[in-house]
Amino acid sequence: MTIELRHHTELTPDARQGLLDVYADVRAPLLHLANYRVEAFAERLDRHSEEPGFELVLGYDGDVPIGYAYGNTADADDRYWKRMAEPLPDGFTDTPVLVIKEIGVRIPWRGTGTARRIHDELLAHRTEGRVTLMVNPLAGDGKVRALYESWGYQAVNSQQPSPDSPRLTAMLRPR
Repeated sequence: MTIELRHHTELTPDARQGLLDVYADVRAPLLHLANYRVEAFAERLDRHSEEPGFELVLGYDGDVPIGYAYGNTADADDRYWKRMAEPLPDGFTDTPVLVIKEIGVRIPWRGTGTARRIHDELLAHRTEGRVTLMVNPLAGDGKVRALYESWGYQAVNSQQPSPDSPRLTAMLRPR
């Protein structure tokens, strides 16, 4: 299995559709929930693609998109920080950070290191000194959080990004 990783700094129609196809497959068990509907995700994706520092890495097995990770740069004034449940320490947001908005890999490629490869490729050319992401603490019975911890992330706070969203754990690590 040869996985090709493709970078996108703008959301072309082909990249958008490939990502939406993978998202629908990855999140299939949750698509009945308002926050996880493909339409809701597509709206967030379109907004995120216009934000500073947008970058997407799509993984392909041949011509088939099989996984993705994307994010943006957040500075001190970004709404990402304003939604945290607990106050942040002074100076915590003084330097820009890469916020990974989504990571997903289709089932046949899970457990193969593909998610880590896509994640690491997204970070490879970034200039931010830290990277953050959010995880549903119940996802995979806690296995997803444990995976991120094995990649060096530590829980730092929590937030509920939208009224339809579950409360998520915010995790952070150096780049």
